[in-house]
Amino acid sequence: MGFWAGRRVLVTGHTGFKGSWLCEMLLARGAAVSGLALAPDTRPALFDQLGLAGRMDHVVGDIRDSSLVTARLLEVRPEVVLHLAAQPLVRRSYREPLETWATNVMGTAHVLEAVRALDAPCAVVVVTTDKVYENREWEHPYRETDPLGGHDPYSASKAGTELVAESWRKALFAGSEVRLATARAGNVIGGGDWSEDRILPDLARAFGVGSPLLVRNRHAVRPWQHVLDPLEGYLMLAERLTGTEAMRFETGFNFGPEPADQRSVGALVEAARAHWSGDWTDATAPNAPHEAGQLALSIERARMVLGWQPRWDFARAVAETVGWYRDVAAGADPAERVQAQIADFGGGA
Repeated sequence: MGFWAGRRVLVTGHTGFKGSWLCEMLLARGAAVSGLALAPDTRPALFDQLGLAGRMDHVVGDIRDSSLVTARLLEVRPEVVLHLAAQPLVRRSYREPLETWATNVMGTAHVLEAVRALDAPCAVVVVTTDKVYENREWEHPYRETDPLGGHDPYSASKAGTELVAESWRKALFAGSEVRLATARAGNVIGGGDWSEDRILPDLARAFGVGSPLLVRNRHAVRPWQHVLDPLEGYLMLAERLTGTEAMRFETGFNFGPEPADQRSVGALVEAARAHWSGDWTDATAPNAPHEAGQLALSIERARMVLGWQPRWDFARAVAETVGWYRDVAAGADPAERVQAQIADFGGGA
């Protein structure tokens, strides 16, 4: 029996793209998985395609409601909390800054205060983003010790999430049996992401109907990685937080690709077209909201301290992602494709 077998796990944001993949991984490892999230907000939604509502303890709720969050944690009494619930889109944060801050900052505070109300041992991983760093548009990969910052409401609110987590860890969980770390993932790709304003979902929607893909910021460089790689990192981190040396891991960790796999948006599109033919056009708008041009992550802390490293390189990540969309568009079963990729990826039970 592995670490996760029978373990009570609460995933916030379980109806989202990453949350759905994470729940599928946990179910495959025998965990008792519970969730708290808003209803899926895309059509289709991977959560629905995987049939997760009938396979786990699924509850719809808003983490901005502190009473609801506390009630849910007291009901589940999780041994592990994986906090993914967030407003995750940069461009939406320009349209909805208050909702973004309320969800990402106060929502996280509500989750952590609910954990405190449990008054029981608990490992907590708060997921933020590679965009928490003060972006200086340099090629230097950001390390966990670099200053936090954020130009847009999304990035700044996620930096705020890091400060919330640090405050609870140092001041409010001191002397308790709660162990807390944060996880900062790069630009995640994978089948079943149907969000707006993301390059491969946009590609799948366009190529699926024979339309050209509209590409903005094609020169922007990002740390692309398949969704399974950072999720494996979150699970490794949560497991370490339950061990005898747990306090060693109570910090922030970057999860990204190897340096050679940090590529431009244009390079990603061209790699994708090798697996699904289609056209694209440059749709960069001069007055578009600001987005970072250069972003790279150092993963040395995760490699050295956790023993984690990415398994699928850029080529494999793109092939698996585009292949999923292409095959599902041709009639393949989405759940079978997700489960097959999890099996191919491997990982401890």
